[in-house]
Amino acid sequence: MRLFPAVLTAALAFSAASLALAIEPDQAIRETLRQVQPDLAIESIAESPMNGLYQVQLDGGRQLYASADGQFLIQGYLFQFKDGQASNLTEKAQSEALARTIDAIPEKEMVIFAPKSPKTHITVFTDTDCGYCQKLHSEVAELNRRGVEVRYLAFPRQGLGSPGAKALASVWCAKDRQAAMNKAKARESIPELQCDNPIAKQYELGQMAGVQGTPAIILANGQMIPGYQPAPQLAELALSAR
Repeated sequence: MRLFPAVLTAALAFSAASLALAIEPDQAIRETLRQVQPDLAIESIAESPMNGLYQVQLDGGRQLYASADGQFLIQGYLFQFKDGQASNLTEKAQSEALARTIDAIPEKEMVIFAPKSPKTHITVFTDTDCGYCQKLHSEVAELNRRGVEVRYLAFPRQGLGSPGAKALASVWCAKDRQAAMNKAKARESIPELQCDNPIAKQYELGQMAGVQGTPAIILANGQMIPGYQPAPQLAELALSAR
């Protein structure tokens, strides 16, 4: 999910109430965010590794940081420098949260291409008419051969009312989803079908996770790889992220 600059600007206007009332940090931060963006989905609020700073975990993996009174919000990366090495704590936490979110998705809501004995998996936000999505799909067999299971989630780039969204719905509603996906990615026509499907829910998840284009590849550890990667390189990344 993308948080607009207005959120950070407007949040400062609500500092007085938080300072005047001796309320818990969780409540103060939630109240600020509720007044700024009522529909912001907050998963949890906890103390961050930095003293005095609270970590706000949003649904989909994205994070914000806030002062205990809710007066200040920070959107960006928190680094820890230790033993001469820099560690991106925000990126690590976001990846872990995204991995948990994706692992909670039932397999029946995905289109899956799996080898007999998978060593790891990748989850790909995809569109049927995306050129690089089609190129990646042409290498699914090679990824499977290297032990990588490929799991698809829908992300219609032009929105839920677009032809791409209808094509994705037809794939998910097909009796044989794999065959329908193969045809759609080969630019072959498939029957237009309608059913109760997870396209809208997956599209919303992709937006919350920060997907801005397709393919967006999520490794097993939650790391996002934006854009196409050739099968050998992608398999290597996937296997190292187990």
